[in-house]
Amino acid sequence: MCLLSFSLALLLTARPSRPKEGSSMTLTCEVQAASWKPDAQPQFCFFRDSQALWQGWSSSPELQLPTVWREDSGSYWCEAKTSELRVARSPRIQIQVQGVPVWNVSLETQPPGGQVQKGEKLVLVCLATQGTGDITFSWYKGALGLNLETKTQRSLAAKLEIPAVTDSDTEKYYCAADNGYGPSISELVSVTVRIPASRPVLTVRVPGTRAVVGDVVELRCEAQSGSPPIQYRFYHEDVTLGSSSAPSGGGASFNLSLTPERSGNYSCEADNGLGPQRSEAVPLSVTVPTEDRKKLLVSGILEGLLGTLGPTIIALLVCCWLKKRIGRRPARDPCRSPPSPMAQVSNYINSAAPLQEQSVYENVNVVSGEEVYSLVYRTQQELQAAVEPQRTHTTDQDASAIYFRLKKASVADVDYEDAM
Repeated sequence: MCLLSFSLALLLTARPSRPKEGSSMTLTCEVQAASWKPDAQPQFCFFRDSQALWQGWSSSPELQLPTVWREDSGSYWCEAKTSELRVARSPRIQIQVQGVPVWNVSLETQPPGGQVQKGEKLVLVCLATQGTGDITFSWYKGALGLNLETKTQRSLAAKLEIPAVTDSDTEKYYCAADNGYGPSISELVSVTVRIPASRPVLTVRVPGTRAVVGDVVELRCEAQSGSPPIQYRFYHEDVTLGSSSAPSGGGASFNLSLTPERSGNYSCEADNGLGPQRSEAVPLSVTVPTEDRKKLLVSGILEGLLGTLGPTIIALLVCCWLKKRIGRRPARDPCRSPPSPMAQVSNYINSAAPLQEQSVYENVNVVSGEEVYSLVYRTQQELQAAVEPQRTHTTDQDASAIYFRLKKASVADVDYEDAM
């Protein structure tokens, strides 16, 4: 316990004299009396509003307070004593701890940007750049300023949590902070609760009662709910046809010209960045008109013939070319000239029967590459009745060139006749 005496003169000083909240302050007790012996070891004691500070008496003439607040404001003085129990007290001084008003308040959102998915947590953080002492934070919703919550704490930041946001939480928010010097208000911050796109519905609109080749059909895809913008994609049998965007929500359309190959299943997809949703498949049967069907049939037949009979037609053209070449070849070229017909032999038959013709065939092969062509001559001879004297008739040779296309083990049953 400090003893009171006024035999010695003391002076109490404070640095800084007007401390700010949150800063430190140093108190110094100075001896003013000349009768104070230099070799004496005095003890010091500091007071505020009649309450001794720290542990009472100390050998140090200074007392440092690391942090002072507004409640530390008051009346201060000090006392000193020696071993002889001589005690002195300083005059009182008033110390007013200065508070720093809250300044530059702002509101931040978590997740950043104010974009939060429905059902997720939203955190509103109210921040002050400076301000001392206990600060009261308040959060407000909407233009009318509906108060959501109020907190008081000795901090420059405070949080308000909304565990699971709903559609109604899409709004503008602001906050305010006050430490007794007047509130400081943040700017408005927009919070958007994003809703994933629902499963879209695909509608196929045809001009008539049925889809016909040449028609232009409209594929309409629409999600009943979902935050814009929504990107729509259109598919035919899982092959992408195209895409369209709905910046303000709603549906989107895609026009398609029908061909016979467009029959099948169609679907669409809606995506607003929160996960794509696919529609059910819609079947579409494309009808081919009768005229077009005939054209397609003829075209198919021609393609089939060209595909299957093409080699045969080429071979026949080669045959004709070879035949013409053989007909123009001089006799001195035995390799390419057609063979001479067989020597004619007259047949005389004793019979009253009328004249009869008898054919004699001669086969000569012409080889070209892997193909073998056969040249056949048919000689018609008259059979003279036996009652007429023997005479030799000039043979009317009807030489017919028949070409057979032989490919290794197969022989084409096609012959061509041409009177020589």
